[in-house]
Amino acid sequence: MSRLEIHGMMVGPIQTNCYLISDVDSKEALIVDPGAEPERIQQVIHELGLLPCGILLTHAHWDHINGCAGLKAAYDIPVYISEKERDTLTDAGINLSEELSGQTRSYQADVFLRDDEEVRLSENLHFVCLSTPGHTPGGACFYFPEEGVLFSGDTLFQYSVGRTDFPGGSMSQLVRSIREKLVPLPDETEVLPGHGPGTSIGDEREMNPYV
Repeated sequence: MSRLEIHGMMVGPIQTNCYLISDVDSKEALIVDPGAEPERIQQVIHELGLLPCGILLTHAHWDHINGCAGLKAAYDIPVYISEKERDTLTDAGINLSEELSGQTRSYQADVFLRDDEEVRLSENLHFVCLSTPGHTPGGACFYFPEEGVLFSGDTLFQYSVGRTDFPGGSMSQLVRSIREKLVPLPDETEVLPGHGPGTSIGDEREMNPYV
């Protein structure tokens, strides 16, 4: 029986997928990629009776991170991101804040994760940070092994991959990241991307031309 629940919503002008993954026993929850509309995300958290304990950022592009500060302040919780994404956080030219919002913005995180680092926040909230650069220099995916769920950000989409024409992007690096870090996961692994519908590793292995 699953001990975690996942609630998704699209936020912001680019319809970024924000997710809440929560422990059904403790109600502790992680917020994944709060790209915008922090007040709306708070309302959903309240309606579900969740207790946020952290924010996971797959990467630091503006449309995935811009609601982060409001939620961090509201719940006094840490922000987790790959250690290789420090420059994207602080550089408006890489995080696209100026390009997408017209404002130069620098962002903050609290915990910088290494590749393959495991974090257990409760008995059931256990994830692994998989470094998958290519869309951004320090992009990462978050894998919940007991649940068989992968939050892939803008690394892997249904039958496609993330753009690499932004500053710091690399198609060869992105494809290598997917093949080396994601393709080896079990076929039944559910993939929840940063935009668009969900998929599975098995379907992507069979249907995705980049894999």
